[in-house]
Amino acid sequence: ATLAACPSKATLGRHLAQRLVQIGVNDVFSVPGDFNLNLVGCCNERNAGYARSRGVGACVVTFTVGGLSVLNVIAGVYSENLPVICIVGGPNSNGYGTNRVLRHTIGLPDFSQELCCFQIVTCFQAVVNNLVDAQELIDTAISTALKESKPVYVSVSCNLSSIPPHTFSKEPILFSISPR
Repeated sequence: ATLAACPSKATLGRHLAQRLVQIGVNDVFSVPGDFNLNLVGCCNERNAGYARSRGVGACVVTFTVGGLSVLNVIAGVYSENLPVICIVGGPNSNGYGTNRVLRHTIGLPDFSQELCCFQIVTCFQAVVNNLVDAQELIDTAISTALKESKPVYVSVSCNLSSIPPHTFSKEPILFSISPR
């Protein structure tokens, strides 16, 4: 059954996946980790460059260790004007402001180090750590990537992807891939 036919199965993660399908993403590259989705497994984050042959691409990586590893790829697709949606399994939404150090990070209790690195090589950054503005942030990120033909960064708190949203629009994203 489709997501539209089963609204009770709608979750933030399914909304994001549905948006990717709507823009033509058939494969999402992922390196297995404890804070990301199970998708197309890869040996490393460099496989995100797939957008070069498909027109638009997406990858899912873990917070910080995966994010910093994929940074070279995202910088490369930025310089080549390719839209890639870089999805990061971010810290638990309850962890923001707790001054805790997470494993797989650079050892500081500040969750913004990775975001700061991506600001230079992406045209939009979204940190989704609550459901209130989740749809708007995700949809804005995806439409900006398509409109500007550049990569975007979308961090989704690891505890939110399986939570049913209050209401998410099923209307397609308004932008399409720019002709080359």
